Amino acid sequence: MGLAVLLTSPFWLIQGLRHGKYLSNLGERLGFSFPGLAKLPREHKGAIWIHAVSVGEALSGVALVKQLKEKYPQRPIVVSTTTLTGFSLAKERMPFADAFLYFPFDWAFSVRRALDAVRPALVLVLETEIWPNFLRETNRRTIPVVFVSGRISGRSFARFQKYLGLFGFYLRPFLAFALQNASAYLMQTETDAERIRALGAPPDRVKVSGNLKYDMSLPESTELSQWLADECKRKQRWPIIVAGSVVATEEPLTLIAFGVVQGDFPKALLVLAPRKPERFAAAAEFIDESHRKYVRRSELSVAGPGFSPNGNKVSGIPDDASVLLLDSIGELASLYRLADGAFVGGSLVEAGGHNILEPAAFGKVPVFGPSMENFAAVAARFLEAGAAIQVDSPEDAGVSWIELLKHPERMKQMGDSAKALIENSRGALNRALQEVSPTLDGNSR
Repeated sequence: MGLAVLLTSPFWLIQGLRHGKYLSNLGERLGFSFPGLAKLPREHKGAIWIHAVSVGEALSGVALVKQLKEKYPQRPIVVSTTTLTGFSLAKERMPFADAFLYFPFDWAFSVRRALDAVRPALVLVLETEIWPNFLRETNRRTIPVVFVSGRISGRSFARFQKYLGLFGFYLRPFLAFALQNASAYLMQTETDAERIRALGAPPDRVKVSGNLKYDMSLPESTELSQWLADECKRKQRWPIIVAGSVVATEEPLTLIAFGVVQGDFPKALLVLAPRKPERFAAAAEFIDESHRKYVRRSELSVAGPGFSPNGNKVSGIPDDASVLLLDSIGELASLYRLADGAFVGGSLVEAGGHNILEPAAFGKVPVFGPSMENFAAVAARFLEAGAAIQVDSPEDAGVSWIELLKHPERMKQMGDSAKALIENSRGALNRALQEVSPTLDGNSR
């Protein structure tokens, strides 16, 4: 890792200066300072440390963090993330947590400093982030580490297999040693369980407990969602197409799909939500190139996370604007409740897809592209139940929305199936609590 950082440091430095990333939390990730832990009592009872690498994991962990705080109010809850967007979202959605920090780089000295500062009685890793030094150091201190809602995508497993084929004489025992340092692996599916065992996890510590994302509660209505509902009703803007988690180079494809809808519904409105903040400017350029008028969410005189209505200058969506660019963090989920058509990004390009459960929880029909490797099991279940639509091209996505909009009975039936599938798949949260409760109940540290 030291060699990798040395070779790639110019790239990270340039990225940090260009996009304001990486440098702001460098001291914390190196273990030199932990401003987010300042509010913790000096002599606190062993904390519960939950690590959620980014936005998706943070969203799936909200209910778990809340339940743990209610059950163990005397224990501080510390939430860590790796990305800036994940950090912002965690702070917004988990006000009941006691502290937030950026996960340390996986060097022994930074890991030790972080563990000294947090002093956890238990570490919960949402999904599957395998950091060998972190696992080794927690094991040395007898701190249990439990992977919750663990998954290993087909793409990741193939990559593991490739490197094991080339360097198996070294990597296989190295991986097995690292994985033996965790206490339990609560995997989403039997396939995920088989894969983690194949990589070296002790079979007796691996269980199938389900996907924590099914236990997510519906996002509450926000000022933006209420305002947008009133605005669209007042100006008779319909239908509303919400395209969430759109990744790099997928923005123009989303605009093509929306263009198909506009052919039949000229008063349609597209809510375009890039996955990462650094894509906001690029998304705006793509909208300009498509010769459409748009308004940025940050320009609206509507309060919300990180926004004050005082300095903004747009009180409504102009009649000639067909796109609302959602250049904010944490507001997408609540907007799915307004969607007449929902697209989940990262799927029309080879990015592996994103979580389709957020629109489905509102009874909306998720539409996604062919690349869903990261959520293959979830996508397959929804398709089999007739609760989602998978398309091969942006034009097909547009046609699918038109078909649903012209056949509301079919849309409602599919939406109801999507919602029922989520309700019938809950339980991973309770199984996770049952797994960790004996450790916390019997832990006096």
